[in-house]
Amino acid sequence: MARLLSVHAHPDDEASKGAPTTAKAVAQGHEAFLVCATGGEAGDIINPTMDRPEVKANLTEVRAAELAESVKIIGYHELIMLGYRDSGMANSEANADQRCFARADLDEAVGRLVAIFRRVRPHVVITYSDDQQGYRHPDHLQVHEVSVRAFERSGDAAWYPDAGEPWAPQKLYYSMWSRARMLAYHQAYERLKLESPFDKRWFDRPSQDDRITTRVDIAQWHHVRKAALLAHATQVDPTEKFWFGLPEDVSVEAYPYEDFILARSTVGMTPQGEIESDIFARTT
Repeated sequence: MARLLSVHAHPDDEASKGAPTTAKAVAQGHEAFLVCATGGEAGDIINPTMDRPEVKANLTEVRAAELAESVKIIGYHELIMLGYRDSGMANSEANADQRCFARADLDEAVGRLVAIFRRVRPHVVITYSDDQQGYRHPDHLQVHEVSVRAFERSGDAAWYPDAGEPWAPQKLYYSMWSRARMLAYHQAYERLKLESPFDKRWFDRPSQDDRITTRVDIAQWHHVRKAALLAHATQVDPTEKFWFGLPEDVSVEAYPYEDFILARSTVGMTPQGEIESDIFARTT
């Protein structure tokens, strides 16, 4: 079977983006690997029940334990830390730290990821989009830049000759939250006469649904996202309506899919106007 490698910025990103798709891949017999660029050192404690002195004093260790639990829930075969510090938001103290991911030498960071590509030998890579207007976190922007270059260079022996035998991944996907998904959830809140967390600002964002190439049916694995998110107790408030405001069965019925953009492929692109349902389609 094929191998999937996902590249994320912080602990908890792997839970909010692509967790059900990964769990489905593992259930089908594929291998899945997670690269996490940073340890989330600059993250805030969002869940008020976890906002305690002993948690604050050991936040890096706590977040590492949360990530390990999420990885187990999703079913990743291996967690690989890229080894950088959390960059925080632009103009923050963490962002000024020369050790942070956003300030890393780009070629050096790409080399680290290429070495992982060449060891793991993934057929499919999932990373962040080239268009991140909705959330311009420095680490998310850097994940995109590093992932795309690693995808392009991993199969070229002229790049990073000491990083292992060249390996060319076949497909590169961008994960995304589609307008269709937000609208479906919003309408479900309205049908249940509940206050929707998807207010006007969400729908004022430019839609990228016209870029969707791939829609994966994750109805059977939808619950994995919730379980993986709840593993990140410092980062996820279990009362947060954005993630947990709808009953599970209503969420599944409203939108039982995860959407992706196929950005690069050496095995053929999705024909224009068609939506593929399998991220491993055409891989060998």
